[in-house]
Amino acid sequence: MTRHLIIAAALLAASIAGTKPAAAERLVTSISRHQVLVNSSFTGTSIVLFGTVEPDTPTARRRASAYDLVVTVTGPKQTIVERRKERVLGIWTNVASRTFINVPSYLAVLSNQPFNQITNADTIRQLQIGFDSFILPQQLGSDIGDVGRDDPFRTNFIRLKTQHQLYVQKTNGVTLLTPTVFRAEIPLPAEAPIGNYDVDVKVFAESAMLTRANSAFEIVKVGFEQFVATAARDYGLLYGLTTAMMALMTGWFAAVVFRRD
Repeated sequence: MTRHLIIAAALLAASIAGTKPAAAERLVTSISRHQVLVNSSFTGTSIVLFGTVEPDTPTARRRASAYDLVVTVTGPKQTIVERRKERVLGIWTNVASRTFINVPSYLAVLSNQPFNQITNADTIRQLQIGFDSFILPQQLGSDIGDVGRDDPFRTNFIRLKTQHQLYVQKTNGVTLLTPTVFRAEIPLPAEAPIGNYDVDVKVFAESAMLTRANSAFEIVKVGFEQFVATAARDYGLLYGLTTAMMALMTGWFAAVVFRRD
């Protein structure tokens, strides 16, 4: 019995050794800044992502020209209710709605070429590469899940996000400066939500994902806007009384200025 266990263990070890990749790549990334400061004059900006793929062996180095990259940036999660309006008896009214639960408020998918030229359809779906494969949880009756890619609510949700530049998909968004050095520009519109953003970089070769790396940055509100937001959150009662007094004073001042004698 012991002999059979030893043989089985040896076969398992040989099998694992046989499936281990002959070469591995190391991905090193860096972003131009880890914090974006937002005030009343903020009109949008961009963050530059740099990176290099470092092959560990000469064999891997020889195939370095075949590297492909996909960069996925996700912003803070949010729950959104999308409503569909139709004209009923000459009046536009809400006739249906769909709740999107904990979906990214910002989503950017950047690559150096079309996704179907980087890897196969199964891998694209499993790794959620691109809008069509990205899971957007929705309230469907008593269940939560995603729907078909041609669903009108899902399609319209992505369309509206894209119009506001909060969802971005570019298959030429990653530039290979050398066979192993790349650059990607992450656009951030003026409406970009405050919070933490995750950056996921995947490296492919011959349709297989070789390695991946993660980074992050944050958007922070500063100045008078941050003071007001903090006061409203931490001192709700005092903030309410102050704004009410300011409204009364403004009304009194306007009445005095525009009073007719």
